Parts: sequence; C-alpha cells; structure tokens
Amino acid sequence: MLKARFGEPAPYFITPANNRPDYHFSSVAGRNVLLWFASSGSLAQSSALFDFFLAQRQAFDDQALSLFIVSADPRDKAEARFRDFIPGIRVLWDFEGQIAKLYGMEGTTVQGNEFPLFKPGLLLLDHGLRGLAWFDFDQPPDQLWLELQSILSRIAPIEHGQAQIQAPVLMIPRIFEPAFCRELIAYYNARGGGDSGYMRTRLDGTIEGVIDYGFKRRRDCLIDDEALAREARQRIEQRLIPQIRKVFRFRVTRMERYLIACYDSKEGGYFRPHRDNDGNGHRQFAVTLNLNSEDYEGGDLKFPEYGQQVYRAPTGGACVFSCFLLHEATPVTRGTRYAFVPFLYDEESAKIREQNNARYVDPKHHYKAISENKS
Repeated sequence: MLKARFGEPAPYFITPANNRPDYHFSSVAGRNVLLWFASSGSLAQSSALFDFFLAQRQAFDDQALSLFIVSADPRDKAEARFRDFIPGIRVLWDFEGQIAKLYGMEGTTVQGNEFPLFKPGLLLLDHGLRGLAWFDFDQPPDQLWLELQSILSRIAPIEHGQAQIQAPVLMIPRIFEPAFCRELIAYYNARGGGDSGYMRTRLDGTIEGVIDYGFKRRRDCLIDDEALAREARQRIEQRLIPQIRKVFRFRVTRMERYLIACYDSKEGGYFRPHRDNDGNGHRQFAVTLNLNSEDYEGGDLKFPEYGQQVYRAPTGGACVFSCFLLHEATPVTRGTRYAFVPFLYDEESAKIREQNNARYVDPKHHYKAISENKS
C-alpha cells in the first residue's frame, strides 16, 4: 500500500546519489518535492517523461519545487540516462528496491530483468515532506503538469523573513480534507448543538461543570456515529500525531472526546482566557482543527502570555498547543465558526484522569482508563 498518502509523513531514507554515497532524504524539507519512481530510463515512458521535465527545468529551482528521480537500473548510472541538473533535479539510486518497498511501490519481478520494477508513478510532497498527491503514468505529461501546477497554486507559500516572538504552538495544514470538513459541519447542523460548559476547580480542589455565558459562549455536538468518529481518529493518528511526536517528543496514545464546536456570531461566540489543565489534570495537548476558516471573522486563538497576535489554522488544518498555556477564542463577529476540538494525552495521564475521579462533583464525569479505546 502506498505510504505518504494525503497528509501523511513520507518515510525517511538514506540512499546513494550522484553527488554522494549517503543522501539523506530527510534533509530536503522546506520545499515541495516531486518523488518520481521511474524504475529505468530504458523504459520509453520514463525516457519521455524525463525529457518533458527537462523542458520544464526552470520550475525545479530547489526553492519552490524539487524533482527526485528514483531509479533501480544500474545502466541508468553507467550510461547517464538520468542525470542531475542542479538546482532542482537529482537522481537517487535504488538498485535493491529498498526505497520502493519503503513507500509501498515495489512492483512485479520480471524474469531476466537486471533491476526491480516499481509501480510507476509520482508522489508530490509538501515542504514538511507530507503527502499532497499521487500521479499515475496513465496520463500525458502535459496533463500531469497542469494538475501538478494546479495543486501547487493552492498551497500557501513558505514565509521568509525574520521570525517574530510567538506562542509555542504547532500549526499543521491538511489534517482533514475539505470534503471531510463539510461532512462534519453537516453532521453538526443535522443534530444541532447544546450549551457548552467548562470544568472549574473550586477552592477545596473539587471540580464542577459550569455554564457561564460571560465566560464562554459556544454550542457543542458530540459525534456518536462510530464510523464518523473512527474516520476522524484515523486522520489524526496518521497525519497529526506523527508531527506532535517529531516536534514535542511526546507519544500520544489517547484522545479525549469527538466534539464539533460551533461559535456563532449571533451569540458572540467566544471563550475567555483559560487553561485546559490547571497542573493536576490529565490533558496534555489541545487541538483546534478548523472546519471552515474562510467563512467567518474573528474567532481566532490568542495566547496572552506570548503577545496579542492571533492564530488561525486553514480549513482542515490544526493548531496544537500545550494544555498548560493560557489561551482564548476571540469573539466571532461575522458568520459561524466550526471546529473539531479534541484533547490528546498518554498512558500516564490516563492514570491521572482516573485518580481525579474523586475530585469531580458530578459522578457522570468519572472515568476508567481501561475502558477507553486508545488512539
């Protein structure tokens, strides 16, 4: 099965290249990457596509886009059928077929062949080396190129310039596809939402659920459709959790609540500054996954401890931050904002969650760690 599908991280590898014996693919992040499983330059289709790419060479500049050709044929190297054109075009040698196997691209073995055949195709990766699109060989090169350019035109460019002071948050685009975002919004609208309260720690250390319109104005809908919840969980497991592991070195094993939140400008739609963990709770990371970022004004995240700038992930993108950070959802001034807002934690935190049962005023909030499905 193909690895690095939409939103999933591409596997790293080390392989020989023309300019060095140990090319680290993990080092190419920071640009969009077209990874071409070409098998051999002796194949008419591969030869024609290589010539086509050379005609588009100006697009491969190592800034916006780079092309990496994966060849399994030693004669390609000996006869220079595939060559590097720096900047932008490089050949990676996979004579044993290990890269193809790593990406689920190994093909059928042909009797008498001196090299392994790959499943022919091209994988487009974003600047974080996550899957964007897959292109088969069953289309003319010019049509493939048009599709590629169309996809790249919709991706926000990487910002350049001096970094500003900001909150320690992780912004990751393309966790949910637009169609899945619309499906979640439709689910909410079909069922409606109820008043959203929050948990407040009292002076005696006990925890109670409260509804206070002066502090929070939001309506929530829990997803009770198991298939829909599973689809959301799988996307987070495959596309978001690996990024959290890489950036924060935290191993997420559990996800709390499958909840669609709605902030409506007609009601103000806000959540005043608060922390999701007072220091004694189980929640470790909060996720705000926007479902319709372009359809409202206001409704941004703000982290007052780190300044007054606001944060908004694009539609389908996630903003991940520590539950210990003070944060707020600013009022929605136009339109309606929808977001998927789970909490993430690990096995040790699950034990804390169960131990905290005694602190809850209402037994309905009691929890047993063994009963929850791990994410």
